[in-house]
Amino acid sequence: MGILSHLLVLHLLWAALVFCQYEDYDFEDEYGGEPDHQLPYYFNPNAQAEAPRFPFPVECAKECFCPPAFPLSMYCDHRKLKTIPNIPSHVQQLYLQNNNIEAVPAGPFTNVTFIREINLSYNNIKFHMIDHGVFAKLSHLVQLHLQHNELEEFPFPLPSSLERLLLGFNKISRLPGNALEGLPNMTTLDLCSNLLDDSVFKERPFSNMKNLMQLNLCNNKLQTMPPDLPPSLRHLSLENNSISHIPETYFHRLPHIVALRMSHNNLLDIPHNTFNLPNLLELNLGHNKLKQVFYIPRSLQHLYIEGNEIENINVTVMCPTLDPLNIKQLTYIRVDQNKLTSPISTYAFFCFPLIRTIYYGEQNVTVSRPGQLRTPVFRRFLTPEEFQEAEDNHETLNQETEEDHEAEDSYFHPYYH
Repeated sequence: MGILSHLLVLHLLWAALVFCQYEDYDFEDEYGGEPDHQLPYYFNPNAQAEAPRFPFPVECAKECFCPPAFPLSMYCDHRKLKTIPNIPSHVQQLYLQNNNIEAVPAGPFTNVTFIREINLSYNNIKFHMIDHGVFAKLSHLVQLHLQHNELEEFPFPLPSSLERLLLGFNKISRLPGNALEGLPNMTTLDLCSNLLDDSVFKERPFSNMKNLMQLNLCNNKLQTMPPDLPPSLRHLSLENNSISHIPETYFHRLPHIVALRMSHNNLLDIPHNTFNLPNLLELNLGHNKLKQVFYIPRSLQHLYIEGNEIENINVTVMCPTLDPLNIKQLTYIRVDQNKLTSPISTYAFFCFPLIRTIYYGEQNVTVSRPGQLRTPVFRRFLTPEEFQEAEDNHETLNQETEEDHEAEDSYFHPYYH
């Protein structure tokens, strides 16, 4: 019985180490690799594929590093690799980012059974160099990183288990009608910084993605709003396109939208009830060509309309009626780089009693000389701690360059806070 008890204790300790791998450990700090500007994937241990039982295999590709404390992960990033090494069958997380890999052959994945995450970002992979079906055979794959490569086409077929697919910063110009079929579990799709135009919507590629919650289409060549998006969508990123109009009924099919980012487009006006959405928290329409404001829904908390051509903010349009039982939640407005000559009417504080900050900044009163309102930042009801935080944020904002703002606005982060 004594020996069995010791074996049981060892088994429990091993299980605890594996579980902690996903809960608390940030390997980036110890490994010293360059950050990829993305948050870690928070693994759901309840959905973990069944792994081989104790004693656990410890083999590792000689080109890579397998931390003894985290035996399910293999780190091969930042090693100037040109090919993918053979992958042991027990690996569940494979990190190959920041290398010189050009192809994804089937060979290294021959014995892979339990893999759930593959990071191949920041390489030189082309579509025709990916063996057909190499990803589709990985039946437990949940997350696939292929951003910052040389892909000209969407990398299909893919496994039905896939939940998050990141394809930003490639050269993808089309989406075949069957490219996104058979992906019922997909929740996040990032296609920012590609070569997509309106023609990709002819075959309604997103219409059957019933669980899609986040779609990133920023930095493409779109001129119209993407049609037939699934009602499940929560976060939509369309920054840095050439969209000039939003149909008033466009969001009737997307009632669950929480964040909409459309800065750096060509919007001229917004139909009155366009954003009458019950769950909208963040709306970014900065750097368009808007001359008038629009209706603000009760739920909205953060509004960005900087860099437009607004001369006067009509609060009555933003808030037609007062309802003490349904207080509007707006707390922050950014209106700098418009053509305002006077502050927002104090009536705004009856309509939006929770407003904490209005950032006026500099105004483009004339083409030759920008103007500045007497109060570049208006704040009210701030605690000393909140005031200091706002001051710090304002100082940081003043130090940033216009290129910094464009870089920040140009990409919708895969996670929303």
